[in-house]
Order: sequence, then structure tokens, then C-alpha cells
Amino acid sequence: MIKLVKYILPLLLLAVYSNKLTAQKGAYDTLRVEAFITPEGDTIPSAWLPTVEVKSIMTAQAKKQWQEWTRLRNAVYVTYPYALRASMVINDVNSQLRNVTDEKKRKEIIKLREKDLKRDFGDKVTNLSIYQGKVLMKLIKRETGNNCYDLIKEYKGGFNAGFWQTVAYLFSSSLKQQYDPKGEDQQIEQFVLEVRKLYGLRS
Repeated sequence: MIKLVKYILPLLLLAVYSNKLTAQKGAYDTLRVEAFITPEGDTIPSAWLPTVEVKSIMTAQAKKQWQEWTRLRNAVYVTYPYALRASMVINDVNSQLRNVTDEKKRKEIIKLREKDLKRDFGDKVTNLSIYQGKVLMKLIKRETGNNCYDLIKEYKGGFNAGFWQTVAYLFSSSLKQQYDPKGEDQQIEQFVLEVRKLYGLRS
């Protein structure tokens, strides 16, 4: 009984505090707790405890962080399938070109696979926002080990790569997007692992 009171008392105090918060005006987030786990590992069902609602005002900074987090997560979920498809095509092209020395034949192989990509994703990719495009280029770097500039230069020539790099620069982007899963792209990597888990893929 003493142990039970020991854990109920803080919850009752929390309930009183939450009632004071309710009287304030503003945007709230509500978290409903169905059970309480003691430090000893015992679980007290919610039926034994009074219902406690903890409410808090979302600050402008917290709201901005939430919006940025949601925007990035949505961009990864939308663009990762394209990055996967691109990596499969690039790996396939590389395997086909490995023993081909005839320049004309190499161009035919590249052109054919380029048509496949345009057919499958052309309209969808062109409808991406600039922000989503930046994320896609990072994901292509993740999946292929090469940035988009190097890929275009390899398959389409230096002139085309330089031209598209200029276009990307005009839109505040870069075909030379890098990927640092343990640094600035750590959050993207977490979202990628979520998507891969949904697809049943290994991390």
C-alpha cells in the first residue's frame, strides 16, 4: 500500500498542475498514459490510477522543428523508391558495360536504360519539389556511392554534367550532393531505415 501511494502521489500532483495548464490559452499536445511502470519494473494498470492528462503549449521553435522533421520524413518516403530504382538500373548498366569496349554499343546500352528510367519515373521525378530533389540526390549518393554529377558525367559526358550542375545551382541545389549518415544526414538515415523496414529490406 505504501509503495502504491508512493507512485500515486506524484501523479496526483501532476494532475493538479495539468489543470492549471488547461486554463491557459494556446495550442496543446495531449499525451494519454494507460499505465504506470515503477522503477522496480511493476506495471500498475490505468484502472487503478486516476486519469492524468499532461498538456503543454507548443512553442514557436518546437512547432518549427516539428514541421521540418515532418517535411524531411515525407521527402524521404516519397523519393527513396526512386533512389532504389536508380541504383538498380545503374548497377545493371555497370554490369552490362563491364566487358563492352565498343563505344557505339556502350551508348546504345546507356540510352536504352535511360529510356526505362524516363518511362518509369520521368513524370513523377519532374513533379518533385526542389527540396525533394535535393533529398533524392542525397539518397542516390547513398545507394550508388556516386553523386549525380559523377553519374551524369560518366554516362552522358562532361558537357551535360556541367550544364545540369549550372541548372541545379540556379535552384540553390547541387548535383554534387554528398551523404553523411553519421553527421548532417543522420536524420535522413533514420528515415531510410524506417522505409527499408517497411519494404522488408535489410538495413
